[in-house]
Amino acid sequence: MRIAGGWRYVYRAVDQRRQISDVYVSFRRDFLSARRFFDGAIRTHGKPVEVVTDRAPASRAVIEGLLPAAFRNAAQYVNNRVECDHGRLLARLRPMRGLKRDHTAEVVIRGHALVENLRHGHYELGIDPRPHRRIETAFTELARSI
Repeated sequence: MRIAGGWRYVYRAVDQRRQISDVYVSFRRDFLSARRFFDGAIRTHGKPVEVVTDRAPASRAVIEGLLPAAFRNAAQYVNNRVECDHGRLLARLRPMRGLKRDHTAEVVIRGHALVENLRHGHYELGIDPRPHRRIETAFTELARSI
């Protein structure tokens, strides 16, 4: 995606239930960036059994180094779950006419991930009401708890 006129790469971790676990924005798509993303995701959520990625060589090298026992799946169309979620993010950013700072981009992308997780019912907040009122109820419950 483009931020402040330059290309940035968004790393996202999505589990099998479409819950967005982790987000990382980077200037480059290299070994060091992939390593930072996977280190943070593993530290927060533990080691996965299977990792689905695109065919980026940096991701392959990091997974082989950090997760030698994990199955790395890079077959065609397997990463559609992440790509579809990325499309919803880009559709949300289009009316905003992009983002101007890297920190703002990371905050907005994490906020979008929170809203998507609420919408899919991954948290205890707002799961009782009808689907079209779920986000409103979740934020009301969140405001009460804070």
